[in-house]
Amino acid sequence: MRIIAGNLRGRRLNPPQNLPVRPTTDMARESLFNILNNYVDYEDCSVMDLFAGTGAVSLEFVSRGVREVTSVDINQQCTDFIKQCAAQFGVSNLHVVRADVFDLLKRANRRFDIVFADPPYAIEQLAALPDLVFDRGVLTDDGIFVLEHPAEYSFASHPHFWQHRNYGKVNFTFFAMKIE
Repeated sequence: MRIIAGNLRGRRLNPPQNLPVRPTTDMARESLFNILNNYVDYEDCSVMDLFAGTGAVSLEFVSRGVREVTSVDINQQCTDFIKQCAAQFGVSNLHVVRADVFDLLKRANRRFDIVFADPPYAIEQLAALPDLVFDRGVLTDDGIFVLEHPAEYSFASHPHFWQHRNYGKVNFTFFAMKIE
């Protein structure tokens, strides 16, 4: 696993073998950022990465110059690894929070320009994530929510649905506060 672009480009992430994650592949992550590049000015962005796992997506955002990233994961090994990588790469604008994503969203009191979520595919509440993000007002007025999910989910009828992309077994659905 490597950082694809930006000032950390080429840096490798070597997570412990026993980390309970299914990381977004380099190819899918590159495709995700190729889409976002057309819509986002990273320097003005605050990002929340839900179910952060290895922190690869968080670090990709940092590498591309976002103002700040908040990485959320419930697993202590994951949060420790993300903190270790941030320290190793000299990153100061990455905040790591160990919390249950659903509890955190229910009590969220700030807004982000981008929220990315890569939940475990077998998680029961996966389909409820878009509504929770929008109902809790976690996004700014021009905010984008990106949900990585398995193919059996379709969010095309969601009122904030913007677009869907498929990269092999990886599916990204993009939601927006304002649909253009």
